[in-house]
Formats: sequence, C-alpha cells, structure tokens
Amino acid sequence: MRAALTVLALAAVAGAAVAQDRAELDRTQIIGNRELPKVLYIVPWKKPVPGELAGRPVESVLDEVLAPLDRDVFRRHVHYDAQVRARQAGAPATAP
Repeated sequence: MRAALTVLALAAVAGAAVAQDRAELDRTQIIGNRELPKVLYIVPWKKPVPGELAGRPVESVLDEVLAPLDRDVFRRHVHYDAQVRARQAGAPATAP
C-alpha cells in the first residue's frame, strides 16, 4: 500500500513538472500587399564609356595564330629549331 501511494505521488509530481514546461508565445502576423509588382528593374546610373565596352578586340593573338604561313619561312623555323635542340642535346643536327 505504501508503494502504491509513493507511485501515485511521483506520478502527480511528474504531471505538474510537465505542465510547467509549457511556454506561451506571442503570435506574429505579417501582412503583405499583393498590388506591388514582382519585377525588379536595374538601371545603370552612369553611361558606359565606348572604350570600356566588352567585345572582340581589333587585333588579337588568335588572328596571329590563324594567319596563313609562308612555306619557306616555316621550313627555316623548323630547321633552326632542330639545330637549337641538337646543340642542347649535344648531338649533331640532322636536316629534315
């Protein structure tokens, strides 16, 4: 009987402890206006200078790379490069 009273007392105390853990919070309400537009326009405040505009440059390295080659000049460059590599390796140069 004493054990039953102890269990009953513990249950009552535990119930009171759970009831104390509850907190009351104030409600927050956000009100919006649906009449406002959902579009954002970004307008520059300053006109761009013509030199700063993005675009393809007048002369580029790509134009130089894709330019046609003169056959004789190209062969001289290849022959010279072969001689330079042969000297660096210490072997005699061979003509292509």
